[in-house]
Amino acid sequence: LKLEMPTVNLDREVAILATVPVVVQSLKRCAVTWQKLISRVLEEQLKKVPQGNDPLAEIDLWREKNAVLSALTEQIKLPEVQKILEILQEADSKLTGDLQIVLSDLKKHHMEAQDCAKFLSTLERHLKNLSSGSGVDVLSHTIPSLLNALRLVWIMSRCYNKDERMVPFLERISWHISARARRVVDLQTLFKQDIATAKKKITEAKNTLEQWKKCYFTTCIQVEESGSKRYWKFDVKRLFEKTDYMVSICQDLYDIFQVTEELYNIFIPELITVTENPKAIEELRREVNIIISPMEDLTFDPFSMETARDWAFAMEEFREDVTVEIVKQIFAQNLKDPPRYKNHPPVAGAISWSRSLCQRIQHTVTRFQEEEELLASERGKKVKQIYLQVVKKMEEYEQEKYCQWRERTEQMLPLLLKDTLLTITSATEDPVTTKKSICFTLNFSPEILEIITETKYMEQLGLPVPEMARYMALQEDKYLRYTSKLKAMLDRYHKLMEMMNEAETKLLDQYVQELWRMLKSGHKRLTWKAVGIGEFILQCTQTIGKLELLVHQIHNISEDINSKLQSIESTNLFKFPHPENDDGHPGPKEFFDYVKCEQAKEVEQLVKKYSAIPQLLIEVERRVASTNSGKSPKLASYYAYWENRICQALTQLIVKNLQTFNAAIVANVPLLQIEVVLSVPEITLQPNASEIEKMTLQSIQDCVEVTKHFIRWMHGTCIECPPQHVKADEVVTFSFYSDVSQSPLITEQAVLITHNVHKLLASLNKCLNQWERYDLLWKSDKDTVLDRLAAEKPACVTFDEQLQFYMKIAQEVTQQPLIIDEQFIRLQLAPLASAVQENAKSWVMSLGKLLNEVAREELFSLRDEIQVG
Repeated sequence: LKLEMPTVNLDREVAILATVPVVVQSLKRCAVTWQKLISRVLEEQLKKVPQGNDPLAEIDLWREKNAVLSALTEQIKLPEVQKILEILQEADSKLTGDLQIVLSDLKKHHMEAQDCAKFLSTLERHLKNLSSGSGVDVLSHTIPSLLNALRLVWIMSRCYNKDERMVPFLERISWHISARARRVVDLQTLFKQDIATAKKKITEAKNTLEQWKKCYFTTCIQVEESGSKRYWKFDVKRLFEKTDYMVSICQDLYDIFQVTEELYNIFIPELITVTENPKAIEELRREVNIIISPMEDLTFDPFSMETARDWAFAMEEFREDVTVEIVKQIFAQNLKDPPRYKNHPPVAGAISWSRSLCQRIQHTVTRFQEEEELLASERGKKVKQIYLQVVKKMEEYEQEKYCQWRERTEQMLPLLLKDTLLTITSATEDPVTTKKSICFTLNFSPEILEIITETKYMEQLGLPVPEMARYMALQEDKYLRYTSKLKAMLDRYHKLMEMMNEAETKLLDQYVQELWRMLKSGHKRLTWKAVGIGEFILQCTQTIGKLELLVHQIHNISEDINSKLQSIESTNLFKFPHPENDDGHPGPKEFFDYVKCEQAKEVEQLVKKYSAIPQLLIEVERRVASTNSGKSPKLASYYAYWENRICQALTQLIVKNLQTFNAAIVANVPLLQIEVVLSVPEITLQPNASEIEKMTLQSIQDCVEVTKHFIRWMHGTCIECPPQHVKADEVVTFSFYSDVSQSPLITEQAVLITHNVHKLLASLNKCLNQWERYDLLWKSDKDTVLDRLAAEKPACVTFDEQLQFYMKIAQEVTQQPLIIDEQFIRLQLAPLASAVQENAKSWVMSLGKLLNEVAREELFSLRDEIQVG
């Protein structure tokens, strides 16, 4: 478009040209031409609409308007055009006013087109992504970004923030998204793809449609929160009616593929290889394909709201087909092991399951029959035929199940009621059966309870039941009470038998035998048809209760005895003296005398505890045998059991104490001290090693002989055996010593202790070897050595060397350690050091005396020589 320019010369001033008629007249004709051109262009542009429903067409339209109006506007701004307008204004032409109105409209529409084109251009990238982007990208980025950009346009644009602009544009976006969903869910190819791919595409389309609506409402809230005075209060139905309908269609399509997948998965390839009738399974698969085939050949567009009724009919028909097919497949698959409701028995549960499936398809077909169009179609007739076949199979299945159950119940129930109440089994695989290994178990067949349950449910299903089964069902509570009480009674019995050890079982043999006689009547005589079951349970329970009480009383007494034996077993027979200071350790004799004295005190207490045991056993005798003699034949084995336990406790007493003594010997804690003395010509321990070993051995013997104070009982009693006079002057007392002293454990500990003491004393003797270097002090004959030295008439230097040697020894001895701790012995070297020092000093004194004599002789000799001279 180009404005026509006048041919007159306009080089002169505006005021002058405005007075020239020829010029003004020429310019008026030009202005009229411009006015017509601009008016025509504006009219054409205002009539233009977007080409198509796509939002990009709206953007293209505003770009085109902006380009056209910009071209005119730029020409109006030219200096030549502006001068013409000034000349006409100066000439006061009437045309000027009309032209200014047109120019004002041009400016207004140009600004609008420019504003709209600028702001809508910011949406172009998002709209293109909406067409070509992946499903995940569209959902997570494109739609939210697009609506956010629209929100900014609404807030910032001066011309596009009006309902009449924004609503149509949102409609175009909605159409665009719908078109995308249609492309993704292309029914021409959808049913030809695998189920997983089809479900994925449907889900993508559905999610995109839902995301569009969700993001729209989120943006509405953001517009309100932004402080804008104009909210998004648009017609929601106008924007989302179509997309919401498409969401529902997508859900229907997804359901179709989901059901199809489930139907296929019922008969997986692994099942085909093991089933008895693989051809039947292939037939069922073909039927599944037939169900979905109508969906592949639709004659209408399901996404069109105008065909909503047609789609509803198609879905209803599909659901009826699927329901009948699913029920048929479930029935075929679960015939042998049908799913049951909780607590339902097998047969009645199977019949209930079959009836529930039947009712399910009956309900479906009833609704199907209400739609005459569907029922009259070929498809409807086929569904009805399949339905009748399935119902017939279900009825035959129910009749077969019922007849088999009735026949078996009438045959088995009388036999089951002839079973005895109890059975006997062995709790161990040991071929030697003991009372404790015998278990009585409840002999109530679970099949009886199952028959009772089946009977109750069969009557609820309206099926006739055998009279005996009905009677048992009426007596169910009674039999449940019987079985519960019998289980509780047997649990008490077995728990009671487990509570008793072998000695107690022998002790209470009479009571156990009486209880056995009662229980065996339930094993051999009483059946579930008997009338004395309740009395049997009562008598057994009472007898068990009496025996339980007696066992608890015996256990209480046994605990007292065990407490005393544990006290005896844990007694310390090696109590050592505790010196008040570090130098006050006793010597070996004092040490072992102290241990023996303390043992005597402990033994006195131990004997008192031991002497109290027979009285406790007499209390057991009183409760079991109703006597208190201490020599009841019924308790002979029980007395022997406890006497053996006492022997074991005394053995452990000695073993543990010897172990304690041995541990004290090898520990690095001194308990006694031994002096080292010089007994010329030897360095020895005082007392010597042999005496110490004898003391140790005697202490061990004293410990073992503690058991001599525990007198054995007379055979078959708990009465102490009196002293026996073997000869006129010899009395023998029967104690536990003879048995305990022969224990290998005690012998082993005694040998270990003596070995460790011997090894320790040998080690101590090695420590004394370093003192042997001083043995010249006492092994040499002092007089002979001094006479020889005197005869040699040594110089004073020789005397000085000898004196220095012995004085050095005397000094060196004082620097030696005088105490050595080795395990439990402290070696006291002070007496030895003192003796060595005294010997060294004696040599010094003797040498000094000899030196004095030699010096005196030399002095007198010198004096005599001086006098003579």
